Amino acid sequence: MALVFLYRTTKDSVYLDAARRTTSFLVNQAWDETLAVFPYESPSPTPESRHLTYFFDTGIIIRSLIAVWQETGEGRLLDVASAAAHGMSAFWTGRDYHAILTLPDKTPLPRTAQWSTSPGCYQAKSALAWWEVAAITGDEKLRRDYLDMIESGIHTCRGFLAGANERLKIMDRLHAYSYFLEALSPVLDKPECVKTYAAVLDEAARYLRELAPEFSRSDVYAQILRARVRASHVIPLNSAAAREEADALVGFQMESPDPRFDGGFVFGQRRGVLSPHVNPVSTTFAIQALEMWRAYQAGEADACLQSPI
Repeated sequence: MALVFLYRTTKDSVYLDAARRTTSFLVNQAWDETLAVFPYESPSPTPESRHLTYFFDTGIIIRSLIAVWQETGEGRLLDVASAAAHGMSAFWTGRDYHAILTLPDKTPLPRTAQWSTSPGCYQAKSALAWWEVAAITGDEKLRRDYLDMIESGIHTCRGFLAGANERLKIMDRLHAYSYFLEALSPVLDKPECVKTYAAVLDEAARYLRELAPEFSRSDVYAQILRARVRASHVIPLNSAAAREEADALVGFQMESPDPRFDGGFVFGQRRGVLSPHVNPVSTTFAIQALEMWRAYQAGEADACLQSPI
């Protein structure tokens, strides 16, 4: 999705070409049509890699296929996206969704205290895939499944941060917590969703500021800034807070004679010392957040409507 966002922003076909190469690999090599899943790694299994599939990663892949399909109209992308969206039902337990399954038997891995190995409101970002496929195909089951995930998240999200067993690990959970804000973005015409969105945004921003002197992540700054702009048509935007977040985010960007690092964003900082590596997820989130903030300030009406990477 990041490559499609860069293509739409810059109109440079090099990004769309790269996105098409990526999706070609996903649908022609990575996709397991028999199991209707995307294995976590390809080729898999190997002596170095367990044979797994992740709920969250599957949804992100589907959304990427849809984004490229919207630009190219390649039918196979939509076909695989729809099949994979229905294949995610393998994660369903009857009350929630397992985070990780083994393959080929689709047995769930044991859940741990680590947020990414357990179900939670963050999974709703991947459920956006169901909403996006349904919007194109008219698939009512996928649409209902997305809305059910949102309803569940509304009732459970406020306890998500309490799962951190150490104070500074709240920062890592803020990253996942912000995924729920992104998941809510298509349904901000519903009062209950707006109310939850505002409460989660305020809580996330408060914890970010409390923890930042000791530890902060650039992607959390980016996610919160994006969330402010994305909802500014229904929730008054706190310009002072947004400007503070944008300024802090820029502070994570690197200048380097090495083109691999120049312009990239580092993962985070501890007590003012930046981490020594550029992170691709942090970088793409930051690019979109800063572009949305620029567009909002310029009065561009579609700044609020961009789909989160």
